[in-house]
Amino acid sequence: MGWISRPRARWRAATGLVATALLGALSVTALGTTPAAADSKEGVGHWIEFDKHDGKVHKDWLGTYQVGGKDVFCVSFHLTAPDSGQEYKPGQALQTKWGTPLPADVAADISYLLLRYGGTKNADEAAALAHLLHSWTAGPADGHRDMDPNLPPNQVVYNAPEYLKDLRAVSPAAADDVGKMTAEAEANRGPWTASVTAPKGDQHLGQPADWTITVKNAKSKGVSDVPVKLTATDATIGQTDKTSDTAKTSDASSGNSTPQAAQKDTTLKTDANGTITVKVTPTGDQPKLVASLSTPADKPIVQKPVDHDGEIQNVVGTGGEKQLTAQGVVAVAKPGKVQVTKTDAKTGKGIGGATLRITGKDRKSAATSQDGKALNGPDGKPVVVTTSGDNGTATVENLLAPQEVCVVEVNAPPGYTNAFDPNNPPAACGSLTPGGTLALTVANTPNEVPHAIPAGDLPVTMAKGTVETSFSTGGIAGLAALVLVGSALVGFAARRSARR
Repeated sequence: MGWISRPRARWRAATGLVATALLGALSVTALGTTPAAADSKEGVGHWIEFDKHDGKVHKDWLGTYQVGGKDVFCVSFHLTAPDSGQEYKPGQALQTKWGTPLPADVAADISYLLLRYGGTKNADEAAALAHLLHSWTAGPADGHRDMDPNLPPNQVVYNAPEYLKDLRAVSPAAADDVGKMTAEAEANRGPWTASVTAPKGDQHLGQPADWTITVKNAKSKGVSDVPVKLTATDATIGQTDKTSDTAKTSDASSGNSTPQAAQKDTTLKTDANGTITVKVTPTGDQPKLVASLSTPADKPIVQKPVDHDGEIQNVVGTGGEKQLTAQGVVAVAKPGKVQVTKTDAKTGKGIGGATLRITGKDRKSAATSQDGKALNGPDGKPVVVTTSGDNGTATVENLLAPQEVCVVEVNAPPGYTNAFDPNNPPAACGSLTPGGTLALTVANTPNEVPHAIPAGDLPVTMAKGTVETSFSTGGIAGLAALVLVGSALVGFAARRSARR
């Protein structure tokens, strides 16, 4: 039976166990059927009536007593109940009333029930637990089989069938809880194990991923409703959508918001499968998540009353539980960077002033930065870089790795425009590795320079166009003089010809 079927029961937090400083973190004190001390005070449970066949009505208390201001159970049936100021000292592992060791499975069941119900405020549960404690520690055994209630306190045996019948007469629910607790303890007894599972893939700074905490019982079955304290180092914890409603409710009751904001520690409860799933976001190089929880001890440890005369009941102390921790650690994948070089396709020299976009492998969407965000510019498009210097380089750092990255030319630099096709611009792509530098080179073909054509090789065709001519005054006078000289020469030549 899982704990989900027990909505009334409440777990104690690891730091809020039922006990006094003298009794330890958790104390259990079994019923005393003899009159309690004058200043004893009952806690939670039920009074039952039984018959000693002496014509009188007798009552017994099944439940807790208050010692040192705390509710505790006792385990020495029929001895005197402790008063509220009784002091205790640590003893040995819990044994039967007859001084014999408890079977290992019974000891494990008691430890589980102390952990699970030791702090209950429910009268039915408290009475059921007290009944089970007496059934297991003061039941019939070799040499102790007489259940006559008139026997001396140190000899009387706990008549479990009769007490269960009397308990049912007072509270049927409490009697039913006896069966439920028995089955639950058998199903969930310790020792428990706990594990923390980190994501299989790489984690990156600022990017949350699911971590899983699992708590299992001795049968390797998940244990539900277990409070687990989670502490993160180099990371923050945020609740994931996979976290169960039980875990969310528990977290809200402990003062944490639901869903959680990023925090370093929190306490959540396991779901029906014994798991908790949380988002862990790395803030450093080695995120670590530690899970801490209380689990059933192998054997409860007895606490003995101080300065007693053998008539005061023993108590079971902190042996009802033990602390268990588990942790998971991952190494954050380091970011990579891209170094772009723009070169002349013929000379190999660097070209400054070239603009290129940094994209994903599709050459359209933006590349991804280390924080998981798209590397866009102010225009909402993939960021643009400009090459500079004699080498014609540009560098983009803090990129998520691994990923495929491309650099795509936006506009050709001056002197390289003729070979540039905006529909199919020059580009280069490659795979970025964690902590590595991806070197990409994009080459441009320079514009062609016109060549002179040798004379006589081909007919020369004169280009037609508009010619605009302007003259100066001095130029016109010089031209007139040349015209007069030319005319004189022509006349002189004509006269010489006439004389012949």
